[in-house]
Parts: sequence; structure tokens; C-alpha cells
Amino acid sequence: MYKVTSNLLRFVPRPALQSIAHRVLPIVGKIHQGDEVMCPICEKEFARLLGYGRKQMYRANALCPECLSLERHRLMWLYLQRKTNFMQDELKVLHIAPEFCFLNRFKSQKNLDYTTGDLISPLADYHFDIHDIPFDNDSYDVVICNHVMEHVEDDLRAMQEIHRVLKPKGWAIMQVPQDYARNKTFQDDTITSPRDREKFYWQSDHVRLYGLDYGDRLREAGFAVIEDHFSEELSQRRRDKHCLPPREIIYLCSKRPTPPLD
Repeated sequence: MYKVTSNLLRFVPRPALQSIAHRVLPIVGKIHQGDEVMCPICEKEFARLLGYGRKQMYRANALCPECLSLERHRLMWLYLQRKTNFMQDELKVLHIAPEFCFLNRFKSQKNLDYTTGDLISPLADYHFDIHDIPFDNDSYDVVICNHVMEHVEDDLRAMQEIHRVLKPKGWAIMQVPQDYARNKTFQDDTITSPRDREKFYWQSDHVRLYGLDYGDRLREAGFAVIEDHFSEELSQRRRDKHCLPPREIIYLCSKRPTPPLD
């Protein structure tokens, strides 16, 4: 039941999925009531979560039936709560490719001046190409841009654009799918077919697979980067309760201090 339900999601365009599934999937969740696991974003409890993903990327107990959060979203939520000023300070925030599980929650936070952007999503306030963000330099206290860089043609330019619009004391989080067994990011421009991209990059619309050098790529774009192994700070009981990823490095990026002039 769980696997069939989640596999059906891949045949639905993402905007339609987000507008329909949040009404349908809670019904599935109610059928499987329990308190073994809990999504920290919507704070709902379940006997277990839905399975999600295709082929070798399939994960059981991954998708929240209520808010559609995945493992990485739940980890991010806890990180924002515990290790940043996101929940309490007055911040101007740009959220690129906004995730459905976060959208209304961030919008409802009185401390945030919250703007969303995406190339095509009807959920976004603005539509633009991340290679050319249409906002002024030093505009935002926070930029959140998760699971986007693996799709773009020029990830360095996209990172530099986020660096440009970030305020001098601002910060950004830019997560990507990452192969922790790979030291170097893998990209081969001759790999173009959806089937081959899924085989080598884990998804048919990805153009590279990041390795442990992802932090260095962010630094090349001008960021100071903290590679935070936050998930390892949490107890196994907590990771099991919230169905968190077994391993994920969170990349907290900030602008480097301007060097003094000679």
C-alpha cells in the first residue's frame, strides 16, 4: 500500500501533486493512525510514513502523509529551529523552489518578510531563472534553495547569484543530493538521456551528482561555509521518531567578511 501510493506520485506533475495530494494523502494517513513516528513540521503522528522514490532510490518510511515532507525537510526544520535565528529574528527571506511542506508555515511566521521564487511553479511569488535573479545586491537576510543546483546548467553562476543578493551578514542554505562515497562531483556532459541520467545522477532531470567537494564548490562561489553534521548530534531515538536521513551534511553559507582596504 505504501509503496504503490508513493510510486503513483511520480506520474503526476509537481504543481498538480502539491495541490491535490495534500487533500488526498491525509486520508491515507488517517487509515494508518499510530504514534510510532512524528513529523516535526506538521506535528502529526503516524504508525509509519509512506514509502517514496524509484528503483535504487526507494526509501520506506519517508513521505509524511499530512504535509508531504521528506527526510531532508524534517532535518532542515529541526536545524532552523535549533541552530539559526530563523524562527525568532525579523528576517527578509528568499525561498527558491519552495517546498510545499514549508510554504504555508514560513508564510505564517510574523517575523519573516517572505518571498518565493521559481522558474515555473505557480506556487512562487516570482518566476525567474536562478542564473539571473532579478533582485538587487544585498537584498536578503536569508536565502533557502534546496535541491536545485543539481538541475541547473551552471551551478557556479547560480551560487554566485545567491551570494550577490545575500546581505553582508546574511546566510543561505543550499542542500543538494549528495553521494557521500564520492570525493568529487561527477558530471559528464555526454550523459543526456533521462535513463542514463537516472542511472548516473539518481534522477532523470539531474545534470550532475555532487560528492564531498560540494562545500568547496560553494566556497569557489565566494561563500564562507560551515559543513554541519547536525543529524549526528541527534540521538538515534530522535532520528527514528522523526524519520530523519541517516546522514546529511547541512551547508550553512555566509558572505566572507570584506577584507580591509590597503
